Amino acid sequence: MVEGGMKCVKYLLFLFNLIFFLAGLGLIIAGAVVQTKFNNYFDFFGGSFSGAAILLIVVGSIIFIIGFFGCCGAYKENYCMTMTFAVLLAIIFILEIAAGIAAYAMRAQARKFVSDALYTAVDKYGESNPGIMHSWNQAQTDFECCGVKNYTDWIRSTEKPNGANLTAGALPDSCCRENTEGCGAGMAKNYNSTVMWDADQGCLQGFEEWVMDNIYIVGGVGIGLAFVQIVGIILACCLARTIKKEYDVV
Repeated sequence: MVEGGMKCVKYLLFLFNLIFFLAGLGLIIAGAVVQTKFNNYFDFFGGSFSGAAILLIVVGSIIFIIGFFGCCGAYKENYCMTMTFAVLLAIIFILEIAAGIAAYAMRAQARKFVSDALYTAVDKYGESNPGIMHSWNQAQTDFECCGVKNYTDWIRSTEKPNGANLTAGALPDSCCRENTEGCGAGMAKNYNSTVMWDADQGCLQGFEEWVMDNIYIVGGVGIGLAFVQIVGIILACCLARTIKKEYDVV
């Protein structure tokens, strides 16, 4: 009876590890997507988003390693490895809960960080900062926006002594629906929404919407992964208990 119960739990644990491996792969892919998406905006945010992407990739890789203990423990019916697997899962689960709470508590600070970074980048726009120019042009094209909150951010910046370096009365060409050279000339005073992106569509809103959409996806994956981890902890503990009982009987 004990042997039959052990086989059942063993097969369930193998199935769990397959799901766990796929979850780890999902985190690695998510990290790669975040890294790729925000690579164009490195000059805005530095390594902030790269750090988050690397964290996802590292966690995904750790999950692969933890899965190794689970597979080996189940295959070899090794009590020590199976319990190590259960303990590591529990630690990762606690860290995920803590990270989720911290991320939720810091969401307001994250919005301010993005806003401050974009306003700083507006003032640095010019040929002397090609990285900033590229990032702004990419952002305004990707999010179909102009400025941080709206196109007037460019006007205010050009009026500063050390503000954006634009021709008088001009906006960046990437504010145009069709980005052609010189299309933004004269648009600071005569903004035309048929030629330019919507007047009230700022890039801050675009960044926020993109981040929120991806947070929901990552959050959903995280909740699913947490549920899978709980199941894995229970299965590992059951298998370890069955192994111990078999040894005691022997």
